[in-house]
Amino acid sequence: MMESPNPPSHSSPPESALPTWLGPAICGAIIAVYYAVIGGFGVIGNRSPLYWLQSAWNKETRYEHGFMVPIIMVGLVAWQWKNLVRLAKEGKSHWLGLPMLLLGILFFVASHRCGQPRLAIAGLPMILWGSSLYLWGWQLSRLLFFPFFFLWLAVPVPEFQQATVKLQMLSTQLSQWGSELFGVKVHVSGTKIESASKLWEPLEIDEGCGGIRSLMALIMISTVWAYLAKVSLWKKGILLLAAFPLAIFGNMLRLTSIFVIAEYGNPDFARHTWHDWSGLVIFYPISLCLLLLVHSILEQGLPWKKPKKKAVRHVVGRKSGDKDSDVEPRIVHERGDVTSAPTTVP
Repeated sequence: MMESPNPPSHSSPPESALPTWLGPAICGAIIAVYYAVIGGFGVIGNRSPLYWLQSAWNKETRYEHGFMVPIIMVGLVAWQWKNLVRLAKEGKSHWLGLPMLLLGILFFVASHRCGQPRLAIAGLPMILWGSSLYLWGWQLSRLLFFPFFFLWLAVPVPEFQQATVKLQMLSTQLSQWGSELFGVKVHVSGTKIESASKLWEPLEIDEGCGGIRSLMALIMISTVWAYLAKVSLWKKGILLLAAFPLAIFGNMLRLTSIFVIAEYGNPDFARHTWHDWSGLVIFYPISLCLLLLVHSILEQGLPWKKPKKKAVRHVVGRKSGDKDSDVEPRIVHERGDVTSAPTTVP
């Protein structure tokens, strides 16, 4: 009996590939250990970078809103989640992610060497975005660029804290002008305002009332607003920069309301209850409405209402002076549809 020249080969079953999520999970675990577990900061050097950041969100730094930044970042990532999953399956590794990743690592190492936790937090978005660029390519990482680098707004900046005194003086002068518009005569001495009629005790505009907290919170809101707005880049820049004058104007109205209520109403209510709640009642509603107004002006209408497109009709027919032409005129619509005209051209 003859044997077949090519006996069937028994190939071994292919080895199961590793899950695609395993690599990112390992990278995320390593980053979490270095940023949330390993210490090296604080007074005695036992605090991790994230622990230091959480403790820096306090009244002294005027960053009580800082805890909202990572929450918003997670929300922005969740908003793009379906697109991220689709692009992760199609994406290809890009080598440019490695330089960004190494830069973030250098920031982290430098922060330990000089004892500046701000550098470690500043390097975190670089590490996250560089890793995403290297693993999945540009199409996916471009969607993560803003959410990751939005974390920078959670880091207290000393320069903004130093601007508190200037904001105090500006808020005092503007609130004096606003009070006089409502017939409230006041005298200003530095950052202290007192009633000319002596109906209420002098009020001091301290660092918190100067507007630095309101300014930082409104910058955070306007940054997200500009990112989500479907407008051109220069219009996004205007929406972002609008936070500065709007925060100053909104804080002026808040302080003015306190002096007006103290003059014509109850001074104790104005000094305590209204002072504590006027930010929510006056500042944020007015500032957000004004930001919406700026956005509407840039889009020439409310952002959620699309402008109606005007139909443009072009009549194509017989040329002037061409008496022998029998070409029937046609109306070409904006979409390219062609219909015969019901009349003729004389």
